[in-house]
Amino acid sequence: MNWPAPVRLLLWPLSILYGSVARIKAWSYVQGWSRQKRLKGSVISVGNLTVGGTGKTPMVIWLAQKFTAQGKHVAILSRGYRGTNGTSDEIEIMKNRLGGGVMFGVGKNRYAEGRRLEAQGIDIFLLDDGFQHLNLARDVDILLTDASRPLERERLLPLGRLREPVSAMKRADLVVYTRKETISPASAVTSQLPDGQIFAASVRLKGFRALGDKKLLAPEVLGSGRFFAFCGIGNPDAFFRDLASWHVPVNGKLSFADHHRYKQQDVHRIEKMAQQVGARALVTTEKDEQNLKNVLVEQLRVYVAVIDLEIVPENEFLAAIDRLLQAKRGAAH
Repeated sequence: MNWPAPVRLLLWPLSILYGSVARIKAWSYVQGWSRQKRLKGSVISVGNLTVGGTGKTPMVIWLAQKFTAQGKHVAILSRGYRGTNGTSDEIEIMKNRLGGGVMFGVGKNRYAEGRRLEAQGIDIFLLDDGFQHLNLARDVDILLTDASRPLERERLLPLGRLREPVSAMKRADLVVYTRKETISPASAVTSQLPDGQIFAASVRLKGFRALGDKKLLAPEVLGSGRFFAFCGIGNPDAFFRDLASWHVPVNGKLSFADHHRYKQQDVHRIEKMAQQVGARALVTTEKDEQNLKNVLVEQLRVYVAVIDLEIVPENEFLAAIDRLLQAKRGAAH
């Protein structure tokens, strides 16, 4: 966060206080002073150290697909951040991508949601955005970090984007550097990482969909015309870089706050800016598609980029998860 110097000076003591509270909270669980609650099924947490996007939703989808392919009964536990009526933009993305093969528990009390689903014979609970949700015991802690935004440059909230000190990485069982195409993961490794448990992931373009349509279109179908890109996600620059790497010709771009719910005046602004730069269509993300449902885009067609993760090496990553799960089951007996 690029705060002016006077603001940084004011926020610095608050950042120190925030970090102290986060350390004490984590330490209380390590010491056993705060007790974790345990569900009957195995719990795999997917989280990060920062606010903003690191690829948690694509990772949860990827894991759910892998486990359901193995015949496992999977449930996703999520707070449903900035959502209403038991859902959110990210929950809807997961439901659309996973169909009816996965159950969902959405709410602030994810332990209660998990208990509610236990009777369904859940084998694997995927705890979405769970790294700081310490009151729920987990068998595997997966920490994601964006390789294009090195943690060493970050500061604690509210001065920076860190939810916890970088030293909290030691709690992770596995660390995945997302957007590995932007930097070599080896060059971003710090002394905080667990030995030998580092993997890399990159974003892969599956194709595009017209807004509101389920048919997936190959990238070449869109042609070579000029596009205007817009999004309201945690890391908009990453989306714009992805479009460039996918050779999507973008003449202009506009970003909004994460989870931005679009109003009609937002659409008018987007379309006006797009027409000013000669764009023939708009392009955005799956997350933004969910937040465009209550508005009309009348002047230009909107294409939605559909992505997934590619983890390297995939077999070793899955084997590492399985070893951790087996070790926890062995310890339980």
